[in-house]
Amino acid sequence: MAATSDSVAEDELKSRSDQKESPERAQWNKQCDFFLCCVGYAVGIGNLWRFPYLCMRNGGGAFLIPYFIFLLLCGIPLFFMELSLGQFSSLSPLSVWKINPLFKGLGFGMVLVSGIVCIYYNVIMAWALYYVYATFRTIGTGQVPWDSCGNWWNTDRCLRRSGGLTETLFNVTTTDISAAVNSTKKMTPTEEFWQYNVLRMSSGIDEVGGMRWELLICLFIAWLMVFACICKGVKSTGKVVYFTATMPYLMLIVMLGRGLSLPGAWDGIYYYLKPDFTKLAQLQVWAEACSQIFYSLGPAYGGLITMASFNKFSNNCYRDAIVIPCINCGTSFLAGFVVFSVVGFMAAEAGLKVDEVVVSGPGLAFVVYPEALSLLPVAPVWAILFFLMLIIMGLDTQFGMFETMTSGFVDEFPRYLKGRETLFTGFMCLLSFLLGVPIVTQCGVYIFQIMDWYSACFSLITISFLECLAVGWIYGSNNLLSDITFMIGYRPCAWWSVCWRVITPVSLLSVLVMTMVRFTPPTYGDYIYPPWAIFLGWVFALCSLIPIPAVMIFRILRAKGTLTERIRHLLQPARDWDLRVAFALLGWRCIL
Repeated sequence: MAATSDSVAEDELKSRSDQKESPERAQWNKQCDFFLCCVGYAVGIGNLWRFPYLCMRNGGGAFLIPYFIFLLLCGIPLFFMELSLGQFSSLSPLSVWKINPLFKGLGFGMVLVSGIVCIYYNVIMAWALYYVYATFRTIGTGQVPWDSCGNWWNTDRCLRRSGGLTETLFNVTTTDISAAVNSTKKMTPTEEFWQYNVLRMSSGIDEVGGMRWELLICLFIAWLMVFACICKGVKSTGKVVYFTATMPYLMLIVMLGRGLSLPGAWDGIYYYLKPDFTKLAQLQVWAEACSQIFYSLGPAYGGLITMASFNKFSNNCYRDAIVIPCINCGTSFLAGFVVFSVVGFMAAEAGLKVDEVVVSGPGLAFVVYPEALSLLPVAPVWAILFFLMLIIMGLDTQFGMFETMTSGFVDEFPRYLKGRETLFTGFMCLLSFLLGVPIVTQCGVYIFQIMDWYSACFSLITISFLECLAVGWIYGSNNLLSDITFMIGYRPCAWWSVCWRVITPVSLLSVLVMTMVRFTPPTYGDYIYPPWAIFLGWVFALCSLIPIPAVMIFRILRAKGTLTERIRHLLQPARDWDLRVAFALLGWRCIL
Protein backbone atom coordinates (compact mmCIF):
# COMPACT_ATOMS: atom_id res chain seq x y z
CA MET A 1 0.00 0.00 0.00
CA ALA A 2 2.81 2.33 0.92
CA ALA A 3 4.55 1.50 -2.32
CA THR A 4 1.37 2.27 -4.25
CA SER A 5 0.93 5.53 -2.38
CA ASP A 6 4.51 6.50 -3.11
CA SER A 7 4.06 5.62 -6.77
CA VAL A 8 0.95 7.81 -7.03
CA ALA A 9 2.73 10.65 -5.30
CA GLU A 10 5.70 10.30 -7.61
CA ASP A 11 3.46 10.22 -10.71
CA GLU A 12 1.66 13.33 -9.51
CA LEU A 13 4.92 15.12 -8.86
CA LYS A 14 6.25 14.18 -12.27
CA SER A 15 3.00 15.31 -13.83
CA ARG A 16 3.28 18.67 -12.11
CA SER A 17 6.91 18.89 -13.15
CA ASP A 18 6.06 18.15 -16.78
CA GLN A 19 3.44 20.87 -16.73
CA LYS A 20 6.09 23.29 -15.64
CA GLU A 21 8.52 22.30 -18.37
CA SER A 22 6.61 24.55 -20.75
CA PRO A 23 5.50 27.50 -18.62
CA GLU A 24 4.55 30.94 -19.83
CA ARG A 25 7.93 32.07 -18.62
CA ALA A 26 10.52 32.04 -21.40
CA GLN A 27 13.26 29.44 -21.41
CA TRP A 28 16.71 29.20 -22.94
CA ASN A 29 16.59 27.73 -26.44
CA LYS A 30 19.48 25.43 -25.58
CA GLN A 31 21.32 24.50 -22.43
CA CYS A 32 24.46 25.92 -24.01
CA ASP A 33 22.79 29.36 -24.08
CA PHE A 34 22.52 29.38 -20.30
CA PHE A 35 26.02 28.02 -19.80
CA LEU A 36 27.63 30.65 -22.03
CA CYS A 37 25.54 33.43 -20.51
CA CYS A 38 26.70 32.42 -17.01
CA VAL A 39 30.31 32.28 -18.17
CA GLY A 40 30.01 35.70 -19.78
CA TYR A 41 28.28 37.12 -16.71
CA ALA A 42 30.97 35.87 -14.36
CA VAL A 43 33.91 36.72 -16.63
CA GLY A 44 33.88 40.52 -16.64
CA ILE A 45 36.22 43.45 -16.85
CA GLY A 46 37.25 42.88 -13.23
CA ASN A 47 38.96 39.63 -14.28
CA LEU A 48 41.23 41.70 -16.49
CA TRP A 49 42.08 44.65 -14.30
CA ARG A 50 41.50 43.58 -10.69
CA PHE A 51 42.62 39.98 -10.19
CA PRO A 52 46.12 40.31 -11.71
CA TYR A 53 46.83 43.39 -9.63
CA LEU A 54 45.57 41.80 -6.39
CA CYS A 55 47.61 38.69 -7.11
CA MET A 56 50.77 40.74 -7.63
CA ARG A 57 50.19 42.96 -4.58
CA ASN A 58 49.26 40.16 -2.17
CA GLY A 59 52.07 37.69 -2.56
CA GLY A 60 51.95 36.58 -6.20
CA GLY A 61 51.39 32.86 -6.43
CA ALA A 62 50.81 32.73 -2.66
CA PHE A 63 47.61 34.77 -3.16
CA LEU A 64 46.12 31.80 -5.00
CA ILE A 65 45.95 29.90 -1.69
CA PRO A 66 43.37 32.16 0.04
CA TYR A 67 41.70 32.78 -3.31
CA PHE A 68 40.99 29.10 -3.94
CA ILE A 69 40.08 28.52 -0.29
CA PHE A 70 37.37 31.19 -0.49
CA LEU A 71 36.33 29.83 -3.87
CA LEU A 72 35.63 26.47 -2.22
CA LEU A 73 34.17 27.81 1.02
CA CYS A 74 32.11 30.76 -0.24
CA GLY A 75 32.16 31.18 -4.02
CA ILE A 76 30.99 27.80 -5.28
CA PRO A 77 28.49 27.15 -2.42
CA LEU A 78 26.79 30.52 -3.00
CA PHE A 79 26.90 29.97 -6.77
CA PHE A 80 25.26 26.56 -6.33
CA MET A 81 22.65 27.90 -3.92
CA GLU A 82 21.55 30.71 -6.23
CA LEU A 83 21.44 28.55 -9.35
CA SER A 84 19.34 26.00 -7.46
CA LEU A 85 16.89 28.58 -6.13
CA GLY A 86 16.39 30.18 -9.53
CA GLN A 87 16.01 26.92 -11.43
CA PHE A 88 13.73 25.27 -8.88
CA SER A 89 11.34 28.18 -8.61
CA SER A 90 11.54 29.68 -12.12
CA LEU A 91 11.35 33.04 -10.37
CA SER A 92 13.54 36.13 -10.34
CA PRO A 93 15.24 37.52 -7.18
CA LEU A 94 12.23 39.64 -6.19
CA SER A 95 9.76 36.76 -6.28
CA VAL A 96 12.00 33.85 -5.27
CA TRP A 97 11.77 34.97 -1.64
CA LYS A 98 8.32 33.48 -1.43
CA ILE A 99 10.50 30.73 -0.02
CA ASN A 100 10.88 32.96 3.06
CA PRO A 101 8.63 36.06 2.88
CA LEU A 102 10.30 37.78 5.83
CA PHE A 103 13.50 38.05 3.79
CA LYS A 104 11.89 39.44 0.64
CA GLY A 105 13.98 42.57 1.17
CA LEU A 106 16.99 40.55 0.01
CA GLY A 107 15.43 40.50 -3.45
CA PHE A 108 15.05 44.27 -3.47
CA GLY A 109 18.64 44.58 -2.28
CA MET A 110 19.88 42.40 -5.14
CA VAL A 111 17.92 44.39 -7.72
CA LEU A 112 19.15 47.71 -6.33
CA VAL A 113 22.82 46.73 -6.19
CA SER A 114 22.60 45.38 -9.76
CA GLY A 115 20.90 48.57 -10.89
CA ILE A 116 23.54 50.82 -9.32
CA VAL A 117 26.41 48.80 -10.78
CA CYS A 118 24.74 48.78 -14.22
CA ILE A 119 24.71 52.58 -14.25
CA TYR A 120 28.45 53.08 -13.82
CA TYR A 121 29.52 49.81 -15.46
CA ASN A 122 28.25 51.04 -18.81
CA VAL A 123 30.40 54.15 -18.45
CA ILE A 124 33.44 51.85 -18.71
CA MET A 125 32.05 50.62 -22.02
CA ALA A 126 31.57 54.27 -23.08
CA TRP A 127 35.24 55.00 -22.32
CA ALA A 128 36.28 51.94 -24.34
CA LEU A 129 34.05 53.00 -27.24
CA TYR A 130 35.69 56.43 -27.22
CA TYR A 131 39.15 54.82 -27.42
CA VAL A 132 38.00 52.72 -30.39
CA TYR A 133 36.63 55.85 -32.08
CA ALA A 134 39.81 57.84 -31.39
CA THR A 135 42.00 54.99 -32.68
CA PHE A 136 40.02 54.68 -35.91
CA ARG A 137 40.57 58.38 -36.54
CA THR A 138 44.35 57.91 -36.59
CA ILE A 139 44.57 54.39 -38.00
CA GLY A 140 45.87 55.71 -41.31
CA THR A 141 48.98 57.07 -39.60
CA GLY A 142 49.89 53.71 -38.09
CA GLN A 143 49.97 55.31 -34.64
CA VAL A 144 47.53 55.57 -31.74
CA PRO A 145 46.45 59.09 -30.71
CA TRP A 146 48.05 58.80 -27.26
CA ASP A 147 51.49 58.04 -28.68
CA SER A 148 52.90 61.58 -28.86
CA CYS A 149 52.96 65.02 -27.29
CA GLY A 150 52.16 68.18 -29.23
CA ASN A 151 48.43 67.57 -29.48
CA TRP A 152 45.89 70.13 -28.33
CA TRP A 153 45.30 68.28 -25.05
CA ASN A 154 48.97 67.96 -24.08
CA THR A 155 50.71 70.21 -21.56
CA ASP A 156 54.30 71.31 -21.18
CA ARG A 157 54.79 68.45 -18.71
CA CYS A 158 54.28 65.84 -21.43
CA LEU A 159 57.40 63.85 -22.30
CA ARG A 160 57.29 60.85 -24.62
CA ARG A 161 59.73 57.99 -24.78
CA SER A 162 62.90 58.46 -26.80
CA GLY A 163 64.19 55.38 -28.56
CA GLY A 164 63.65 52.36 -26.39
CA LEU A 165 63.60 54.15 -23.06
CA THR A 166 61.13 56.66 -21.76
CA GLU A 167 62.15 60.05 -20.51
CA THR A 168 59.12 60.46 -18.32
CA LEU A 169 58.47 59.63 -14.73
CA PHE A 170 55.44 57.36 -14.73
CA ASN A 171 53.00 59.13 -12.50
CA VAL A 172 51.08 56.08 -11.30
CA THR A 173 51.26 54.14 -8.07
CA THR A 174 50.08 50.78 -6.85
CA THR A 175 47.46 52.40 -4.66
CA ASP A 176 45.84 54.91 -7.02
CA ILE A 177 43.63 54.19 -9.99
CA SER A 178 44.75 57.33 -11.70
CA ALA A 179 47.76 59.49 -12.19
CA ALA A 180 47.97 62.42 -9.83
CA VAL A 181 48.32 65.76 -11.49
CA ASN A 182 51.47 67.27 -10.03
CA SER A 183 53.35 70.22 -11.43
CA THR A 184 56.69 68.78 -10.36
CA LYS A 185 56.24 65.51 -12.26
CA LYS A 186 56.25 64.71 -15.92
CA MET A 187 53.42 62.79 -17.56
CA THR A 188 53.29 60.35 -20.42
CA PRO A 189 51.19 61.12 -23.51
CA THR A 190 48.94 58.24 -22.46
CA GLU A 191 48.22 59.79 -19.07
CA GLU A 192 47.48 63.16 -20.61
CA PHE A 193 45.22 61.60 -23.26
CA TRP A 194 43.24 59.88 -20.49
CA GLN A 195 42.98 62.90 -18.22
CA TYR A 196 42.81 65.83 -20.64
CA ASN A 197 41.23 64.32 -23.76
CA VAL A 198 38.96 61.50 -22.61
CA LEU A 199 37.91 62.75 -19.18
CA ARG A 200 38.94 66.43 -19.29
CA MET A 201 38.60 66.03 -15.56
CA SER A 202 37.87 68.92 -13.25
CA SER A 203 39.80 69.67 -10.06
CA GLY A 204 37.32 67.80 -7.84
CA ILE A 205 33.87 66.31 -7.42
CA ASP A 206 32.45 69.66 -6.35
CA GLU A 207 33.44 71.24 -9.68
CA VAL A 208 31.04 69.71 -12.19
CA GLY A 209 32.56 71.35 -15.25
CA GLY A 210 31.02 70.81 -18.66
CA MET A 211 29.44 67.82 -20.33
CA ARG A 212 31.74 65.48 -22.24
CA TRP A 213 29.54 65.28 -25.31
CA GLU A 214 31.60 62.60 -27.06
CA LEU A 215 31.37 60.39 -23.98
CA LEU A 216 27.64 61.09 -23.71
CA ILE A 217 27.18 59.82 -27.28
CA CYS A 218 29.33 56.77 -26.49
CA LEU A 219 27.26 56.11 -23.36
CA PHE A 220 24.07 56.30 -25.41
CA ILE A 221 25.53 53.86 -27.96
CA ALA A 222 26.55 51.52 -25.12
CA TRP A 223 22.97 51.45 -23.81
CA LEU A 224 21.64 50.92 -27.34
CA MET A 225 23.92 47.89 -27.58
CA VAL A 226 22.61 46.54 -24.27
CA PHE A 227 19.00 47.08 -25.36
CA ALA A 228 19.57 45.44 -28.76
CA CYS A 229 21.02 42.36 -27.09
CA ILE A 230 18.39 41.87 -24.38
CA CYS A 231 15.23 43.42 -25.88
CA LYS A 232 13.71 39.98 -26.48
CA GLY A 233 14.83 38.57 -23.15
CA VAL A 234 16.63 35.25 -23.08
CA LYS A 235 15.68 34.54 -26.68
CA SER A 236 17.89 37.35 -27.98
CA THR A 237 20.52 37.11 -25.23
CA GLY A 238 20.93 33.39 -25.87
CA LYS A 239 21.92 34.11 -29.48
CA VAL A 240 24.30 36.96 -28.72
CA VAL A 241 26.32 35.12 -26.05
CA TYR A 242 27.73 32.68 -28.59
CA PHE A 243 29.81 35.61 -29.79
CA THR A 244 30.21 37.74 -26.67
CA ALA A 245 31.16 34.90 -24.33
CA THR A 246 33.71 33.29 -26.64
CA MET A 247 35.30 36.23 -28.44
CA PRO A 248 37.16 37.55 -25.35
CA TYR A 249 38.95 34.19 -25.01
CA LEU A 250 40.14 34.34 -28.60
CA MET A 251 41.37 37.88 -28.06
CA LEU A 252 43.08 36.97 -24.78
CA ILE A 253 44.91 34.06 -26.43
CA VAL A 254 46.00 36.22 -29.38
CA MET A 255 47.20 39.00 -27.06
CA LEU A 256 48.96 36.48 -24.80
CA GLY A 257 50.83 35.05 -27.79
CA ARG A 258 51.92 38.52 -28.79
CA GLY A 259 52.77 39.49 -25.21
CA LEU A 260 55.00 36.49 -24.59
CA SER A 261 57.07 37.35 -27.65
CA LEU A 262 58.00 40.78 -26.28
CA PRO A 263 61.26 41.52 -24.47
CA GLY A 264 60.78 41.70 -20.70
CA ALA A 265 57.53 39.71 -20.81
CA TRP A 266 58.84 36.86 -18.67
CA ASP A 267 60.09 39.31 -16.05
CA GLY A 268 56.54 40.60 -15.74
CA ILE A 269 55.13 37.08 -15.45
CA TYR A 270 57.72 36.18 -12.83
CA TYR A 271 56.73 39.24 -10.83
CA TYR A 272 53.06 38.22 -11.19
CA LEU A 273 53.60 34.67 -9.91
CA LYS A 274 56.55 35.05 -7.53
CA PRO A 275 55.19 33.68 -4.21
CA ASP A 276 55.64 35.66 -1.00
CA PHE A 277 54.18 33.40 1.68
CA THR A 278 54.75 35.98 4.42
CA LYS A 279 51.80 37.89 2.96
CA LEU A 280 49.46 35.10 4.08
CA ALA A 281 49.89 36.28 7.67
CA GLN A 282 48.10 39.54 6.79
CA LEU A 283 44.32 39.56 7.28
CA GLN A 284 43.94 42.08 4.48
CA VAL A 285 45.15 39.51 1.96
CA TRP A 286 42.41 37.09 2.98
CA ALA A 287 39.76 39.82 2.94
CA GLU A 288 40.75 40.88 -0.59
CA ALA A 289 40.74 37.26 -1.77
CA CYS A 290 37.15 36.90 -0.55
CA SER A 291 36.05 40.22 -2.04
CA GLN A 292 37.53 39.23 -5.41
CA ILE A 293 35.38 36.07 -5.40
CA PHE A 294 32.28 38.26 -5.14
CA TYR A 295 33.41 40.72 -7.80
CA SER A 296 34.31 37.84 -10.09
CA LEU A 297 31.59 35.19 -9.71
CA GLY A 298 28.72 37.62 -9.07
CA PRO A 299 26.73 36.05 -6.21
CA ALA A 300 24.29 38.35 -4.35
CA TYR A 301 23.72 40.48 -7.45
CA GLY A 302 20.70 38.36 -8.36
CA GLY A 303 21.99 37.62 -11.85
CA LEU A 304 22.60 33.94 -11.15
CA ILE A 305 19.07 33.44 -9.79
CA THR A 306 17.64 35.28 -12.79
CA MET A 307 19.53 33.34 -15.46
CA ALA A 308 18.85 29.98 -13.77
CA SER A 309 15.13 30.82 -13.57
CA PHE A 310 14.93 30.40 -17.36
CA ASN A 311 16.37 26.87 -17.20
CA LYS A 312 14.49 23.66 -17.75
CA PHE A 313 13.55 22.12 -14.43
CA SER A 314 15.74 19.07 -15.01
CA ASN A 315 18.93 20.95 -15.93
CA ASN A 316 22.00 19.74 -14.03
CA CYS A 317 22.65 22.91 -12.03
CA TYR A 318 25.05 20.97 -9.78
CA ARG A 319 27.44 20.43 -12.68
CA ASP A 320 27.11 24.04 -13.81
CA ALA A 321 27.84 25.34 -10.31
CA ILE A 322 31.18 23.51 -10.32
CA VAL A 323 32.32 24.07 -13.90
CA ILE A 324 31.46 27.76 -14.37
CA PRO A 325 33.35 29.07 -11.31
CA CYS A 326 36.37 27.01 -12.34
CA ILE A 327 36.26 28.53 -15.84
CA ASN A 328 35.96 31.96 -14.27
CA CYS A 329 39.01 31.47 -12.05
CA GLY A 330 40.98 30.04 -14.95
CA THR A 331 40.11 33.13 -16.99
CA SER A 332 41.32 35.42 -14.20
CA PHE A 333 44.58 33.49 -14.05
CA LEU A 334 44.96 33.67 -17.85
CA ALA A 335 44.25 37.41 -17.82
CA GLY A 336 47.13 37.82 -15.37
CA PHE A 337 49.55 36.35 -17.92
CA VAL A 338 48.20 38.66 -20.63
CA VAL A 339 48.46 41.78 -18.47
CA PHE A 340 51.85 41.10 -16.91
CA SER A 341 53.54 39.95 -20.10
CA VAL A 342 52.77 43.37 -21.57
CA VAL A 343 53.51 45.22 -18.31
CA GLY A 344 56.89 43.46 -18.13
CA PHE A 345 57.62 44.63 -21.65
CA MET A 346 56.54 48.14 -20.73
CA ALA A 347 58.81 48.16 -17.66
CA ALA A 348 61.75 46.95 -19.76
CA GLU A 349 61.15 49.68 -22.32
CA ALA A 350 60.88 52.33 -19.61
CA GLY A 351 63.81 51.09 -17.58
CA LEU A 352 61.57 50.81 -14.52
CA LYS A 353 60.56 48.08 -12.11
CA VAL A 354 57.34 46.20 -12.78
CA ASP A 355 55.66 47.52 -9.62
CA GLU A 356 56.27 51.08 -10.81
CA VAL A 357 54.02 50.71 -13.83
CA VAL A 358 51.27 48.36 -12.65
CA VAL A 359 48.02 49.72 -11.24
CA SER A 360 44.51 48.45 -10.64
CA GLY A 361 41.19 49.53 -12.10
CA PRO A 362 40.75 52.09 -14.89
CA GLY A 363 44.41 53.07 -14.52
CA LEU A 364 45.40 49.66 -15.87
CA ALA A 365 42.86 49.52 -18.70
CA PHE A 366 43.08 53.13 -19.85
CA VAL A 367 46.61 54.28 -18.94
CA VAL A 368 49.10 51.44 -18.51
CA TYR A 369 47.81 49.03 -21.13
CA PRO A 370 47.30 51.68 -23.87
CA GLU A 371 50.86 52.88 -23.20
CA ALA A 372 52.12 49.36 -23.75
CA LEU A 373 49.98 48.96 -26.88
CA SER A 374 51.52 52.10 -28.34
CA LEU A 375 54.92 50.36 -28.25
CA LEU A 376 53.77 47.48 -30.46
CA PRO A 377 54.02 47.26 -34.23
CA VAL A 378 50.67 47.98 -35.89
CA ALA A 379 49.59 49.58 -32.61
CA PRO A 380 46.10 50.71 -33.77
CA VAL A 381 45.08 47.14 -34.58
CA TRP A 382 46.11 45.86 -31.14
CA ALA A 383 44.43 48.82 -29.45
CA ILE A 384 41.14 48.23 -31.28
CA LEU A 385 41.23 44.52 -30.38
CA PHE A 386 41.89 45.31 -26.72
CA PHE A 387 39.10 47.86 -26.33
CA LEU A 388 36.64 45.75 -28.28
CA MET A 389 37.43 42.98 -25.81
CA LEU A 390 36.61 45.34 -22.93
CA ILE A 391 33.30 46.27 -24.57
CA ILE A 392 32.31 42.65 -25.16
CA MET A 393 33.24 41.62 -21.60
CA GLY A 394 31.21 44.53 -20.29
CA LEU A 395 28.21 43.56 -22.39
CA ASP A 396 28.28 40.00 -21.06
CA THR A 397 28.18 41.16 -17.46
CA GLN A 398 25.45 43.70 -18.20
CA PHE A 399 23.18 40.96 -19.57
CA GLY A 400 22.87 39.24 -16.18
CA MET A 401 22.65 42.38 -14.04
CA PHE A 402 20.15 44.20 -16.24
CA GLU A 403 17.97 41.14 -16.73
CA THR A 404 17.85 40.92 -12.92
CA MET A 405 16.10 44.29 -12.80
CA THR A 406 13.70 43.80 -15.70
CA SER A 407 12.70 40.20 -14.89
CA GLY A 408 12.39 41.06 -11.23
CA PHE A 409 9.78 43.75 -11.86
CA VAL A 410 7.97 41.71 -14.53
CA ASP A 411 7.63 38.74 -12.13
CA GLU A 412 6.55 41.00 -9.29
CA PHE A 413 4.04 43.06 -11.29
CA PRO A 414 2.84 40.73 -14.08
CA ARG A 415 -0.54 42.45 -14.30
CA TYR A 416 1.09 45.61 -15.60
CA LEU A 417 4.28 44.40 -17.30
CA LYS A 418 3.56 40.93 -18.70
CA GLY A 419 3.56 41.18 -22.48
CA ARG A 420 5.25 44.57 -22.35
CA GLU A 421 8.74 43.32 -21.54
CA THR A 422 10.41 44.94 -24.57
CA LEU A 423 8.85 48.32 -23.83
CA PHE A 424 9.80 48.06 -20.16
CA THR A 425 13.35 47.04 -21.05
CA GLY A 426 13.65 50.10 -23.28
CA PHE A 427 12.34 52.33 -20.48
CA MET A 428 14.85 50.91 -17.99
CA CYS A 429 17.71 51.37 -20.46
CA LEU A 430 16.69 54.99 -20.99
CA LEU A 431 16.39 55.59 -17.24
CA SER A 432 19.80 54.01 -16.59
CA PHE A 433 21.31 56.14 -19.35
CA LEU A 434 19.91 59.32 -17.80
CA LEU A 435 21.17 58.33 -14.34
CA GLY A 436 24.62 57.75 -15.83
CA VAL A 437 24.83 61.19 -17.46
CA PRO A 438 26.56 62.84 -14.43
CA ILE A 439 29.40 60.32 -14.78
CA VAL A 440 30.27 61.65 -18.23
CA THR A 441 30.67 65.21 -17.03
CA GLN A 442 34.13 66.56 -16.25
CA CYS A 443 33.78 65.49 -12.62
CA GLY A 444 32.38 62.11 -13.67
CA VAL A 445 35.44 60.04 -12.86
CA TYR A 446 35.19 61.11 -9.21
CA ILE A 447 31.53 60.04 -9.11
CA PHE A 448 32.53 56.77 -10.78
CA GLN A 449 35.09 56.01 -8.08
CA ILE A 450 32.67 56.83 -5.25
CA MET A 451 30.02 54.52 -6.74
CA ASP A 452 32.52 51.74 -7.42
CA TRP A 453 34.09 52.03 -3.96
CA TYR A 454 30.89 51.92 -1.90
CA SER A 455 28.00 50.45 -3.89
CA ALA A 456 28.94 46.77 -3.66
CA CYS A 457 31.57 46.68 -0.92
CA PHE A 458 29.46 45.80 2.13
CA SER A 459 26.21 45.04 0.36
CA LEU A 460 27.27 41.83 -1.38
CA ILE A 461 28.78 40.21 1.70
CA THR A 462 25.84 41.23 3.90
CA ILE A 463 23.24 39.98 1.41
CA SER A 464 25.11 36.69 0.99
CA PHE A 465 25.33 36.19 4.76
CA LEU A 466 21.58 36.76 5.19
CA GLU A 467 20.93 34.52 2.19
CA CYS A 468 22.71 31.68 3.98
CA LEU A 469 20.67 32.38 7.09
CA ALA A 470 17.36 32.44 5.23
CA VAL A 471 17.99 29.39 3.05
CA GLY A 472 20.51 27.31 4.98
CA TRP A 473 18.92 27.63 8.43
CA ILE A 474 15.30 28.75 8.14
CA TYR A 475 14.19 27.01 4.95
CA GLY A 476 16.69 24.27 5.70
CA SER A 477 19.74 23.13 3.80
CA ASN A 478 18.43 19.57 3.76
CA ASN A 479 15.18 20.76 2.22
CA LEU A 480 17.13 22.57 -0.49
CA LEU A 481 19.20 19.44 -1.15
CA SER A 482 15.94 17.47 -1.47
CA ASP A 483 14.64 20.01 -3.96
CA ILE A 484 17.89 19.73 -5.92
CA THR A 485 17.54 15.94 -5.86
CA PHE A 486 14.09 16.31 -7.38
CA MET A 487 15.60 18.35 -10.23
CA ILE A 488 18.79 16.46 -11.10
CA GLY A 489 17.88 12.92 -10.01
CA TYR A 490 20.52 12.37 -7.33
CA ARG A 491 21.38 13.93 -3.99
CA PRO A 492 24.54 16.07 -3.67
CA CYS A 493 26.80 15.25 -0.75
CA ALA A 494 26.32 16.68 2.75
CA TRP A 495 29.31 19.03 2.25
CA TRP A 496 26.96 21.60 0.72
CA SER A 497 24.67 21.53 3.72
CA VAL A 498 27.64 22.13 6.03
CA CYS A 499 28.79 25.04 3.85
CA TRP A 500 25.39 26.73 3.66
CA ARG A 501 24.77 26.41 7.39
CA VAL A 502 28.21 26.93 8.95
CA ILE A 503 31.34 27.38 6.84
CA THR A 504 30.12 29.97 4.32
CA PRO A 505 28.24 32.26 6.76
CA VAL A 506 31.07 32.18 9.30
CA SER A 507 33.59 33.02 6.57
CA LEU A 508 31.41 35.85 5.28
CA LEU A 509 30.87 37.30 8.74
CA SER A 510 34.61 37.22 9.44
CA VAL A 511 35.42 39.00 6.18
CA LEU A 512 32.67 41.57 6.76
CA VAL A 513 34.11 42.44 10.17
CA MET A 514 37.66 42.66 8.76
CA THR A 515 36.46 44.88 5.92
CA MET A 516 34.65 47.26 8.25
CA VAL A 517 37.56 47.48 10.68
CA ARG A 518 40.13 48.16 7.96
CA PHE A 519 37.92 50.28 5.71
CA THR A 520 39.41 53.57 4.48
CA PRO A 521 37.72 56.26 2.36
CA PRO A 522 38.87 56.48 -1.26
CA THR A 523 41.24 59.09 -2.65
CA TYR A 524 41.87 59.94 -6.30
CA GLY A 525 45.60 60.46 -6.57
CA ASP A 526 46.34 63.34 -4.20
CA TYR A 527 42.72 64.45 -4.21
CA ILE A 528 40.80 63.90 -0.96
CA TYR A 529 37.03 63.75 -1.22
CA PRO A 530 34.94 66.23 0.82
CA PRO A 531 32.75 64.85 3.64
CA TRP A 532 29.55 65.19 1.61
CA ALA A 533 30.99 62.94 -1.12
CA ILE A 534 31.88 60.29 1.48
CA PHE A 535 28.33 60.58 2.82
CA LEU A 536 27.02 60.09 -0.73
CA GLY A 537 29.12 56.94 -0.96
CA TRP A 538 27.54 55.54 2.19
CA VAL A 539 24.13 56.32 0.72
CA PHE A 540 25.04 54.10 -2.25
CA ALA A 541 26.23 51.41 0.18
CA LEU A 542 23.11 51.48 2.34
CA CYS A 543 20.41 51.92 -0.30
CA SER A 544 20.65 48.23 -1.20
CA LEU A 545 20.63 47.17 2.47
CA ILE A 546 17.86 49.40 3.88
CA PRO A 547 15.09 47.45 2.03
CA ILE A 548 15.97 44.32 4.03
CA PRO A 549 14.86 45.56 7.49
CA ALA A 550 12.26 47.87 5.91
CA VAL A 551 10.45 44.98 4.21
CA MET A 552 10.70 42.87 7.37
CA ILE A 553 9.00 45.60 9.44
CA PHE A 554 6.38 46.24 6.76
CA ARG A 555 5.44 42.57 6.48
CA ILE A 556 5.33 42.04 10.24
CA LEU A 557 3.01 45.04 10.64
CA ARG A 558 0.67 43.76 7.91
CA ALA A 559 0.52 40.17 9.21
CA LYS A 560 -2.15 38.98 11.65
CA GLY A 561 -1.79 37.49 15.10
CA THR A 562 0.66 38.05 17.92
CA LEU A 563 4.20 39.18 17.13
CA THR A 564 5.52 35.64 17.56
CA GLU A 565 2.78 34.20 15.33
CA ARG A 566 3.46 36.83 12.66
CA ILE A 567 7.18 36.12 12.56
CA ARG A 568 6.66 32.35 12.58
CA HIS A 569 4.18 32.64 9.71
CA LEU A 570 6.48 34.87 7.65
CA LEU A 571 9.37 32.44 8.07
CA GLN A 572 7.37 29.72 6.30
CA PRO A 573 7.15 29.50 2.49
CA ALA A 574 4.23 31.52 1.14
CA ARG A 575 1.06 29.75 0.03
CA ASP A 576 1.53 30.88 -3.54
CA TRP A 577 5.11 29.64 -3.60
CA ASP A 578 5.93 28.03 -6.91
CA LEU A 579 4.07 24.77 -7.56
CA ARG A 580 7.27 22.77 -7.60
CA VAL A 581 8.28 24.06 -4.18
CA ALA A 582 4.87 23.38 -2.70
CA PHE A 583 4.88 19.79 -3.98
CA ALA A 584 8.45 19.27 -2.86
CA LEU A 585 7.56 20.44 0.62
CA LEU A 586 4.39 18.34 0.82
CA GLY A 587 5.23 15.21 -1.12
CA TRP A 588 8.76 14.77 -2.31
CA ARG A 589 10.29 13.79 1.01
CA CYS A 590 7.86 10.87 1.28
CA ILE A 591 9.51 9.45 -1.84
CA LEU A 592 13.06 9.79 -0.54
